[in-house]
Amino acid sequence: MEMPAPEVRTELADGIARLVLSRPRAINALSPEMMHTISVALDSWLADGAVQAIEIHGEGDRGFCAGADVRAIRQLVLDEPQAAVGFFREEYGVNEKIATSPKPITSYLHGISMGGGLGLALHCQRIEAADNLQLAMPEVGIGLFPDVGITWQLAHAPGQTGIWLAMTGTTIDLATARYMGLVPGASTTVPEPVEGTWIDECFDGNDPAQILGRLESHSDQRARDCATVIRTKSPWSVCVALEAVRRAEEMSGVSEVLAQDLILATHFVEDSDFVEGVRAQLVDKDRNPRWRHGRVEDVPRELVLAMFAQKS
Repeated sequence: MEMPAPEVRTELADGIARLVLSRPRAINALSPEMMHTISVALDSWLADGAVQAIEIHGEGDRGFCAGADVRAIRQLVLDEPQAAVGFFREEYGVNEKIATSPKPITSYLHGISMGGGLGLALHCQRIEAADNLQLAMPEVGIGLFPDVGITWQLAHAPGQTGIWLAMTGTTIDLATARYMGLVPGASTTVPEPVEGTWIDECFDGNDPAQILGRLESHSDQRARDCATVIRTKSPWSVCVALEAVRRAEEMSGVSEVLAQDLILATHFVEDSDFVEGVRAQLVDKDRNPRWRHGRVEDVPRELVLAMFAQKS
């Protein structure tokens, strides 16, 4: 019987180690098994004196990586919650290895590049991004939060654009990603999605209800459209996303952000909108999630703050 092709390929030639995500039919969605393979490979290469540099690629025309295999993670949350926490711990460990690597690591982004895939790519010392880039941290739409250390980059994006991306889960193109500093390259003009003053005017502060109120009453149609988008997301997740980026603004680096992410992920595994969000979007696909709270105005501030508390 023919053995299935590996979902992560590793190659080493002339001092260059190549890691290739090889699950193109799923846009290289990261399963727990894939994440473990990546972690082991990085450990080996970082300890190997013959390895001078590392490259990370995603196979297939559709994109670099669609993120974690959240259907598989959802099943872990339902069946083995501690295994789900273990997945996040290993994933964030991989992110930290990349961010702190003494050897240069280059990622090659193209097409759909989202969620957990950005945790592999945006912490690299060098990032190559193709013209067809579609970048997003869409977690608020499935009842999770923008994780894998990316709130560090969002916290340092121009103005309030990082908050905008975190609270909406919007997909952006190469020009906007460059403008926000998420990928390298000069942005000669301000891209249309972030042009003008509406983002900075509306997304200031740490009160999600006030932000929604400003968006809904703003004269710019993009602001009102943005409010409509946010209203479709998990109110609980939207509130946590805002708080996470604000806290990342005061942190010292990616490692501290990843420690915060693990605390959050542990809480989200225990109680959140995640199971319901993935059900609605990817399992039953009815696109009609029954969020725990009807609106961001209904999410108690105390509940949001409790998600950031270290569990004993």
